[in-house]
Amino acid sequence: MGNADSKLNFRKAVIQLTTKTQPVEATDDAFWDQFWADTATSVQDVFALVPAAEIRAVREESPSNLATLCYKAVEKLVQGAESGCNSEKEKQIVLNCTRLLTRILPYIFEDPDWRGFFWSTVPGAGRGGGSEEDENARPLAESLLLAVADLLFCPDFTVQSHKKNGAETVEDIHSLDSCEYIWEAGVGFAHSPQPHYIHDLNRTELLKLLLTCFSEAMYLAPSSESGSGINPWVQFFCSTENRHALPLFTSLLNVVCAYDPVGYGIPYNHLLFSDYREPLVEEAAQVLIVTLDYDSSSSASPTVDGTTTGTVMDDTDPPGPENLFVNYLSRIHREEDFQFILKGIARLLSNPLVQTYLPNSTKKIQFHQELLVLFWKLCDFNKKFLFFVLKSSDVLDILVPILFFLNDARADQSRVGLMHIGVFILLLLSGERNFGVRLNKPYSVRVPMDIPVFTGTHADFLIVVFHKIITSGHQRLQPLFDCLLTIIVNVSPYLKSLSMVAANKLLHLLEAFSTAWFLFSAVQNHHLVFFLLEVFNNIIQYQFDGNSSLVYAIIRKRTVFHQLANLPTDTASIQKALQRKKKSPEPISRTNSQDGVSMEGSRPAAPAEPGTLKASLVATPGIEKLTEKSQVSEDGTMRSVETEISQSPAGGSPSARVSDTESSNVEAVQSRRDHRRLSSVSASGQWVPTSDWVVSWKAKLPLQTIMRLLQVLVPQVEKICIDKGLTDESEILKFLQHGTLVGLLPVPHPILIRKYQANSGTAMWFRTYMWGVIYLRNMDPPIWYDTDVKLFEIQRV
Repeated sequence: MGNADSKLNFRKAVIQLTTKTQPVEATDDAFWDQFWADTATSVQDVFALVPAAEIRAVREESPSNLATLCYKAVEKLVQGAESGCNSEKEKQIVLNCTRLLTRILPYIFEDPDWRGFFWSTVPGAGRGGGSEEDENARPLAESLLLAVADLLFCPDFTVQSHKKNGAETVEDIHSLDSCEYIWEAGVGFAHSPQPHYIHDLNRTELLKLLLTCFSEAMYLAPSSESGSGINPWVQFFCSTENRHALPLFTSLLNVVCAYDPVGYGIPYNHLLFSDYREPLVEEAAQVLIVTLDYDSSSSASPTVDGTTTGTVMDDTDPPGPENLFVNYLSRIHREEDFQFILKGIARLLSNPLVQTYLPNSTKKIQFHQELLVLFWKLCDFNKKFLFFVLKSSDVLDILVPILFFLNDARADQSRVGLMHIGVFILLLLSGERNFGVRLNKPYSVRVPMDIPVFTGTHADFLIVVFHKIITSGHQRLQPLFDCLLTIIVNVSPYLKSLSMVAANKLLHLLEAFSTAWFLFSAVQNHHLVFFLLEVFNNIIQYQFDGNSSLVYAIIRKRTVFHQLANLPTDTASIQKALQRKKKSPEPISRTNSQDGVSMEGSRPAAPAEPGTLKASLVATPGIEKLTEKSQVSEDGTMRSVETEISQSPAGGSPSARVSDTESSNVEAVQSRRDHRRLSSVSASGQWVPTSDWVVSWKAKLPLQTIMRLLQVLVPQVEKICIDKGLTDESEILKFLQHGTLVGLLPVPHPILIRKYQANSGTAMWFRTYMWGVIYLRNMDPPIWYDTDVKLFEIQRV
């Protein structure tokens, strides 16, 4: 029978289903078999031949027929899993049912009355068959998930058979140890099976169905209460009920991390051969991150202390979460496994960068957002992995692509989620001392990017990109400014020598953020100045010796510091400054940002193409909720200081200097208290800055260290210039390199690090971001397109 006939028969069956008003008996096999027995349709055909309007019509007008169709399709999958799909015909039936269910499930989920349908038991669908089936009956969802799990390890269908040629016996699907059939070498599995494109295609179809099952989460509105995030489909699939949980987790992880889009090293070979691996890898990455959607803040954390050593499943470890995938992820601990995972993720994240200077030479992957979520989950759930990443310079192989994506996406409204996750990862890494230390490595990779050319370290690279995001990103990135500057604060005590380009960028930010109109125009704006002053203080106090460029830049821009110290606080001046704002609404001035030459081959960040779809995101918590403060003591250990700081007096004696330099923290705690007392709200309900409010935070600006530095060095630099008639900055830099301020500066303040703190707000953000990405990336076939999703809104840019 030709493909055209087969499509025609399938379409006839669909029409019959939508026109029958009477329920069709489940036993009427002649009718139901038309949907899967004699047809050979691709998943794209199924989507074309079963229109959304018809699925909804059956759902409303003959619900029992839709119920029977689902039940019969699941029954066929269960039978296929039981028999091991020995014949071609059985394989075809399983694939047809898989495609049909992938098409129908979103329309079941979008209707609240139907959502419970798969969790009800269907008569006759017992576990054991026979007469005792009623008390043993499984909900339809469980039967479906277990069948899919079995089918993913089905010899000659989704995995290579191990039976010897000529052997008559068929491998018994019930006694088969699926751990011997893991799809790819890597974590916990050394054997690399011969790739087989038909198996890859079949796995991809089954994973698509699995992802569709999990997508019920898209049809529930976002809420930040913890616990509301339990997805019953994921919960069951990742429980001990699924005997394939371990080999499946391992297969998904290894398939993703072992994938090399370069293929066999022949450039352009993807133009000659179709790559069956890539769709599988994408699907595997999406299924993996969804199974790992677990709110670590609301439960006993699954992370194992980074110092313990033990076997893979050591009894002394805390009994991790019920979700086995999260549990397995948190227990990986062998160095070679970490190396395999990190190298794999770094290779794939760097692939789009390689593309920019060898266009089209290798396949350009599109699933970097899923990889970033996976990397985040690894660091969040497995502290040993985080320490491993930070132990070597390999962390820079993650940093460089993230900075590339941030710079590339900064003008594109549709990629604001990518900007957030990149910044969150850097915030998480910046809480660890080793990250700051690693940033001192010289930056020699030359990825074409439209940022100023500089010679320096990875820290310079980070600062230059952050400056670019702040000065030329779109408006919706403003909530990220706090995070970007917090990252710089966290690494600043370890930065041995900033380049002149990066030093000028930091001072340009201070100049822009300390204008009176900016400081007075929003209740949080002065925090940005506190962060920048803290960066300068950390570098001067802890890394003065190598940082003559920064010291020179501070001396050149000394008027900015004097203006800050003399910021007017009277009502008339505040009003006058705000009048000026009305004339210049720019969030930050672009003049004088000394951009100079950009790197060769770079293209400016482009805004979103018209018509691009984007998913809305829930708001992220403010920086004080995202982080908790830790103080670094002499020996490098950290202790939390949240409580002490909020009680310590501001300013005053050196012993109170924690609060002095850290006034931005006191500020975070106090601003909530003082906000009502010190500022007023105008008749229009708008916040209005008051004189008391400005006085309250101006007094805490940590300017002492910088003022002392200027007091000592400015006269010396001026003297050299006069004595030697110098205008040449290299001579001044040479002088500053040999200068010292020992004993002249205030007592060094303790280093304070703001470490990322998981909370239910960020857990919810990750859930909406992840599902938004998955929705938009699955457009062929368009699994969720135009269904009534509730977790986010889909908007056209």
